Amino acid sequence: MYLVKIEEAFEAAHNLRGYDGKCANLHGHNWIIEVEVAGEKLNELGILVDFKDVKRELKKILDEYDHRYLNEIPPFDKINPTAENLARFIYDEFKANKIFDDNAKLVAVTVFESPKSSVRYTE
Repeated sequence: MYLVKIEEAFEAAHNLRGYDGKCANLHGHNWIIEVEVAGEKLNELGILVDFKDVKRELKKILDEYDHRYLNEIPPFDKINPTAENLARFIYDEFKANKIFDDNAKLVAVTVFESPKSSVRYTE
């Protein structure tokens, strides 16, 4: 089994509505997003998925969030922009783009709020 990981980053602010603590206040993160794709069979070039294709799709999704206030962007205008919700939403958006053939499958999206704090979403 091959596991391909792609990482991209964006900067954005958020606050957690209803949270009892400092995260209820407006604050920002240098978010790191990692996408994992798995498969068993390589193409004729020896590639599972082209890094540039995965990076391009991930960047398209993340461009909407970069240097923004996440609480104003749907669906986070209604649900808290937690790392957990962000991981699930990015996973669903990425999966909907259907850039993989039958051999490669989206496995997980990991969202890092900081170098020591992350959430991994997988089905």
